[in-house]
Amino acid sequence: MARGTQHRKRGTGPNARKPQPATVATHHKQRPPQWQEELFFQRLRNHAKPVFLLLAVMFALTFVFLGVGSGSNGITDALQNAFHFGSASTGASVSSLEKKTQKNPGDVQAWRDLATAYETKQRTHDAITALEQYTGLRPKDTGALAELAAQYNKQAQAYAGDYQAAAASVSAVTPVGAAFAPPATSPLGKAFNDANALKDPIASAVQTLQQDKENTAFSNYSTAQSNAEATYKKIVVITPRDPNAQLQLAQSAQSASDAKTALAAYQAFLKLSPSDPLAPHVKQQIKALKAQTAATTSASSSK
Repeated sequence: MARGTQHRKRGTGPNARKPQPATVATHHKQRPPQWQEELFFQRLRNHAKPVFLLLAVMFALTFVFLGVGSGSNGITDALQNAFHFGSASTGASVSSLEKKTQKNPGDVQAWRDLATAYETKQRTHDAITALEQYTGLRPKDTGALAELAAQYNKQAQAYAGDYQAAAASVSAVTPVGAAFAPPATSPLGKAFNDANALKDPIASAVQTLQQDKENTAFSNYSTAQSNAEATYKKIVVITPRDPNAQLQLAQSAQSASDAKTALAAYQAFLKLSPSDPLAPHVKQQIKALKAQTAATTSASSSK
């Protein structure tokens, strides 16, 4: 029998298998199972549009408010523009204030602002000059006077550093010819080491220069301390009942080697504020100053 005859025609009898109806294609997407709905990325995909919209709004606000990518500091720039912080560089403000004071030397506020600008730039000498001009126009401004005295003290500290450096240089100076000096026991060696005989001209010149620097630094230091003391005296005249002013005057006078003024100011401080925590220290200073004054008086009497 031929191979093709093996395919028999479907039976139509009662036991014949009924053909299944063709599956109708549907365009409705089946809903994923519940466990898949609970997955993070599946939920993110289902709610993508609201999330992306929120991210877009936040991204835009970031660019506008924080200044991302614009080369600015965002919030800092906004605050600076609102409150004028850092609106101009310190150098520019100094320059404009200098011109303002030159144009109108009687402008009190300009001198005050210029002093503050100098202090910000650590220009102590210029700050002192500006504060002197200001306090000359406002002699009863105790806050400005205290600031001026503080600047004098700062200046004195700088001069003290210069003095110490100059003193160290003087002690370190070594005669140039010392390395080639003859034996100390020889006649020439004895003459070489005699200060009244032979002198190294180079070493002598260097030592003289360093001594001049030392003397200048000490003189500047003394002047700055005296200026600070004089300024605190002005404050005490304006506010004689202020114990803090008395204490500052005492300390400044003591640094200026004015034992008499320091002693009187310390005693005034104790009278105004006997229970102050600094009272024990002040009493020690009074005792030391009295001993110093007695020794100075004794030395002067013995001459």
